[in-house]
Amino acid sequence: MRLNPKTIKQLRDDKNWTQQSLADACGLSLRTIQRVEKEGVASRETMMSLCAVFEVKQSSLINLDEAEANNSSQTTTNMKQYLMMFGTALLGGLAGAGIMYLLIG
Repeated sequence: MRLNPKTIKQLRDDKNWTQQSLADACGLSLRTIQRVEKEGVASRETMMSLCAVFEVKQSSLINLDEAEANNSSQTTTNMKQYLMMFGTALLGGLAGAGIMYLLIG
């Protein structure tokens, strides 16, 4: 899961905690805290621990750039599927109309 590393560091700094202090409060390793603050990568369990210690909602720690990218990607996928369905229906309708014209005509 991608978290916003700047937010994590800011919340830690607001409490005047070292990375080790945060790790101890969360029951996590120092290396885990270092990775979260550097790369923004965390497991769900790590995120839940951070939320509990900082008393914040999950949404405040999630990297918004990733969430927006996921939404944009999903919108693009949905649009492609819609266009394929519409195109198939349109072609099917034209083919059906052509057959009817030949049969009736």
